[in-house]
Amino acid sequence: MSIDTARIEAAVLEILAAIGEDPARPGLASTPKRIAQSYGEFFAGLAQDPLDHLAPSADFTADSSEIGELVLLRDIEFRSMCEHHLLPFTGVAHVAYLPKDRIVGLGALPQVVETLAARPQLQERLTEEIADALQTGLDARGVLVVLDATHGCVTARGGRQTRSTTVTLASRGILSEPVERAEIMALIGVPA
Repeated sequence: MSIDTARIEAAVLEILAAIGEDPARPGLASTPKRIAQSYGEFFAGLAQDPLDHLAPSADFTADSSEIGELVLLRDIEFRSMCEHHLLPFTGVAHVAYLPKDRIVGLGALPQVVETLAARPQLQERLTEEIADALQTGLDARGVLVVLDATHGCVTARGGRQTRSTTVTLASRGILSEPVERAEIMALIGVPA
């Protein structure tokens, strides 16, 4: 699926007219095109499969000492668009997995986050989708995903809570157990 930039440009022209602006005035003349281009970037994940990023994982024998006990990548910056207001939410993702027979290059983990975030999203669903992708793509013994984000719909409208953040958590396998999760939460720096 590709982004229909012409339709986006037409819609933006209509929005500008609907709020009483002159879409032809110099400051706004290029706005429809700029928004269409930005939406192409914001929603690029709709045309991508996050599991593709995990495909080049490396297989190891079950008794291999190279697998390690835990893989944790903290502070993966992300941005997404809230599907309720089409306003951005930005934050950091912390992802952990317990390898079973496969590991993946560390660069693949932010790619999974970025692909799933580049869709109209809810933070709660995004957290679950990242966990599902890691569990499916790596066949891990356990997965833990924590997202901490600031939402444009909370900071710029309504209650205008400019310093509030939302934290969501999803866990799979062994890391669904509170005792197993607690140590990783401490490593991330989030109270368990």
